Parts: sequence; structure tokens; C-alpha cells
Amino acid sequence: QLSEDVERASENPTEEREGGMEVHEDSSSVILPDGELGTTTPSLRFSKTCLKNVFSVILLFIYLLLMAVAVFLVYQTISDFREKLKHPVMSVTYKEVSLYDAPGIAFYPGRARLLSCKHHYYDHIPPLINPGQPGDIECTTQRINYTDPFTNQTMKYALVVQGPRDVKKRELVFLQFHLNETDQDFSAIDYLLFSSFQEFVSSPEKAKFMKDCESSYSSWKFSAGFRTWVKMSLVKTKEEDGSETVEFKQETSVVNYIDQRTKPRSDQLFFVVFEWKDPFIQTVQDIITANPWNTIALLCGIFLALFKAADFAKLSVKWMIKIRRRHLKRTRQVTNHIS
Repeated sequence: QLSEDVERASENPTEEREGGMEVHEDSSSVILPDGELGTTTPSLRFSKTCLKNVFSVILLFIYLLLMAVAVFLVYQTISDFREKLKHPVMSVTYKEVSLYDAPGIAFYPGRARLLSCKHHYYDHIPPLINPGQPGDIECTTQRINYTDPFTNQTMKYALVVQGPRDVKKRELVFLQFHLNETDQDFSAIDYLLFSSFQEFVSSPEKAKFMKDCESSYSSWKFSAGFRTWVKMSLVKTKEEDGSETVEFKQETSVVNYIDQRTKPRSDQLFFVVFEWKDPFIQTVQDIITANPWNTIALLCGIFLALFKAADFAKLSVKWMIKIRRRHLKRTRQVTNHIS
């Protein structure tokens, strides 16, 4: 109501001047006899207005500070989101299986000869009856020749054997090789592991399949005169384009083989065992921890707070200007009344 009176007074200044004398004359009989009341009332009003103005200024600065904090949070949120997009986190999951897809074991024996190959269970390998002599070959094997993928000139001979499958029964494959003579100070046989023996069997171009495996997988060695125990574990890696690569990790333990044959021999014997380490397939993939929906929700909240703070600051400034005009108006009225 006071603001409406002030606005009407500002719109009709002539009427206020004409009626001013009458008001002054009518009110002089009331104000002049009691001088103390006339002097204390404006001071009280001024002190209240001053306190309100100070409080409004403090509140305005608080909201400006909150706006600055909100702007900083917006910048920090966007920076963190961009940083997380550039640096994904590696996620590792384990899947338990009872049967593996039988891996393929490719041997490069050179002049060595496969004497025996058997599947055993529960880590039980019976002692060899006639070591160094041909025995039973109960494994599924295939022989293949192909050109070296790195030179494209040298022919390579590979003996591919089907690996163990049943991890619950601790299935293992035990192989024995024999090398009659060698011109080296030490002798070893190279081998590599690939994920699926069935894929190799069903492949129409086995030579190309083996060339791709050799260029993709790592190769290892096992030496003569030892019993080498290889425990395998499978690692699958999911790429950003959706493709999946497979690799093997292995733990190798070597035990010396004591040759108990009666006659001293110059030939070399190789013994190697392949077994799964555990029933868990390890899957590795990169994941982005930045969630765009959480970031959008946070930004919406911050912008909403910014708009509310700006709206409050604008209303506070208008209110302060209005209070200031009222105070000046009342001061002029009191001055005119005294005069």
C-alpha cells in the first residue's frame, strides 16, 4: 500500500504541493506540541531501513558466492567427464566353467618323434613302463606343413594335438618325445597354444589358420631331460570395436627326469604335461566410468540453482532500490513539513 501511495504521489506532484499546506497546517497542531515524538519516529524508521539494507547486501553477497561455487562445480563436472571419457578403466570378470573348449597345442618337434600321448585324470600319471620306446597315442593329432608367416620362404612342420577339456576331473595330457641325436649343446621343442582345436579341424585352410595363430600367439619351449608341467589359464579381451581376442597365461614347473635305462644312451627324451590351472575364464574389457545421465542431472541442478540465485539477486536489488526511494520520499516529506 505504501508503494502504491508513493507511486501515486510521484505521478501527481502538483496535487501534492497544493494539498501539502493543508496537511501541514492540519498536522502542525498535532506534531508541534510534542517535539520529542516528531524527532524520534524518523530515526527509528531510518535505523530499521538501514538494518534491512545491510541484511539485504549481506544476503546478496552470499548468493553471489553460491553462484561462483555453482559455476566452479559446472566447470569441474564437465572436466571430470571429459577426463573419464579419455581414460577408461579396465574391468576384469571371472566366469566359472565345468568344460573348456579343447585348446590346440601345436608342437614344432623338428627331428624329434612323438612316442606316446595319453589323457589322464585327477593328476595321476602312472610310471612309464618302457621310456624311450614307442607307446600308445590316444590323443587326437594332426600334422600340417605351412610356410613361415615371417619369412614366407621356410617351410614349417607342426604337430597339432587336442588339449584337455574337463577341468573338474583335472584332465591332463601327457606327451613323450624322442630325439635320436642332435648337434646342439641343448635341445628343446617349441610349442604354442591356440584357443580352439575344433576351429582348426573345421577350417578349410589349415595352413592359413596356423600362420595366423603363429603371428598372433606367443610360443614357448620345453627342454629335454626334464618333465615339464604346464598349467594353462584363459584370458579373453574385449576390444572397443566389439571384437574379442584370446590369449593363454601359463605357469610352468620343471622336474628333473632320472633316466633309469640300463644302457647309457645318447638320445634325448622330452616329457611334457598340459593341464588347466582353474575353472575360471578371465574376461578383460575397458569400461567408461563416466555416466552421462548423472552428469546431465548434476548440471541441471546446478543451472537451476544458478537461475534461482540470479532471480533472488535481481529481486533483492529491486527491493533495495524501492526501499531507498521510499526513504528519500519520506525524508523530503518531513523536510517539507518542518519548513
